[in-house]
Amino acid sequence: MPGTTTWRPRKTRATAIAMAVLIMATMVWLAIAISDTFKTGDRIGIVLFGLFVVWVLSLLARVKVVADDDGLTVVNPLRKHRYAWAEIVGVSLGVGAPWPYLDLADGTTKGLVGIQGSEGEAAREAVAELKAFIADRGEGAEPA
Repeated sequence: MPGTTTWRPRKTRATAIAMAVLIMATMVWLAIAISDTFKTGDRIGIVLFGLFVVWVLSLLARVKVVADDDGLTVVNPLRKHRYAWAEIVGVSLGVGAPWPYLDLADGTTKGLVGIQGSEGEAAREAVAELKAFIADRGEGAEPA
């Protein structure tokens, strides 16, 4: 499995982007429409609040999991983690779980928000592909 594979949540990303556009358009329209009754500072505040909501939605839209020859990059809403294959023991997606969890050699687990359990079969396929990467390169892999 040479190369790079990237997994992103389709529904979450599409929803976050669509909502960001809709909310920002609404906030700008609202700031213009209420110009007779509100001061300029109030209208600027409405647009700034819209920008804050767009920023929060962009955090949700940016999530992804990237596997390459050297390791795994996990981009969650607030943090980005990089793991060498030797640090990774396994990955699991429980029934009804919101996302899979990465099992690390130090005994900790990390959520992979970039693979959404709500996407059903696509999530199970992504976890199966990731398990193949781990079996090939992870802590339990045979040395070359």
